[in-house]
Amino acid sequence: MHGARDAAPAPDGPGPFPPGLYLPEDGRDAPEETAALLLGETPYALDLSGEPRVVAAGAICWRVQGDQLEVLLIHRPRYDDWSFPKGKLDSGETVPECAVREVREEIGLQIRLGIPLPQTRYPVASGLKAVHYWAAHVESAKPRPDGKEVDGVRWCTPDEASELLTNPTDRLPLESLVAAYEADDLATWPLIVVRHAKAKPRSSWARAEGERPLAATGQRQAKAVARLLVAWSPDRVVTSPWLRCVQTMGPYVNARKPKFKTVDALTEHSAKRKPGKARAAVDNLFEKAKPVALCTHRPVLPLVFEVLASHMADAMSAQLPGKDPYLVPGEAVICHVSRRHPGRIVSLERYRPFDD
Repeated sequence: MHGARDAAPAPDGPGPFPPGLYLPEDGRDAPEETAALLLGETPYALDLSGEPRVVAAGAICWRVQGDQLEVLLIHRPRYDDWSFPKGKLDSGETVPECAVREVREEIGLQIRLGIPLPQTRYPVASGLKAVHYWAAHVESAKPRPDGKEVDGVRWCTPDEASELLTNPTDRLPLESLVAAYEADDLATWPLIVVRHAKAKPRSSWARAEGERPLAATGQRQAKAVARLLVAWSPDRVVTSPWLRCVQTMGPYVNARKPKFKTVDALTEHSAKRKPGKARAAVDNLFEKAKPVALCTHRPVLPLVFEVLASHMADAMSAQLPGKDPYLVPGEAVICHVSRRHPGRIVSLERYRPFDD
């Protein structure tokens, strides 16, 4: 099952919202229960609920050599342990941004996040620690340990990794990654939907609606959207041609130079008159099967989500925003689409970037 089954939401502030997780259908629906079992404790004897005092993020880098799946472990001399690259969030950073940064800093790899994996939780000296993980495909780049936090790396099979991992809770995301691989859902591409950032009020704008620009807050949100999108590095950006959408994607387009296209069908007016064309514009993204970000308006989002729902299981589609305003300005929904099962969305995430 591919539903969203992670931890508590954070509706009152920016940052991570519950991701959709790829979990094996073996009854382990709650990460904290699995962690307790791996630690040799009963779930009621180890309290892993509540708000974490420490939040970290990382990735399980993977590749296929011949017909064999391999994952990358790191050795940390400070703890003399084997684990996955990860680290604590910096101020003003979302968990996807943190995961990408930590992998780059610790082992020199610039990754693109794949499917989200189960969060691990375990007690540390300062309280409860939660670590968010993603899968990350590595094709040919070679890891380069920083020599300080990490002094060694090792590619190994999942079975070897399970034996080597020092923290038994790390086996939970590893098991989920293996389950996705066995289901041919590990190789994916991201499809990201962004609601444009905060625009100047309609009431104070007398010119054409398509020329209404971002407010000062929206300009900050656009920069935050750009930082967030780097975690998935879409190669294409498709957007409504109205100025507030183009400006929202501007910082990312200017920094990363993706292919950029405006589509009239994604404007408010066009989608209202011809909703079928708006739906078709979203469906066309699946035909390309390449990492892409789409930016549009609040009134168009129900049509976008209607198309997304047709590409995912019912349990997952129930997690799509269903009430107005659907997304707050600058918020994004991230879908991962299977490469082996074209058109099938296998994971769902939702993030509101920080706009400091």
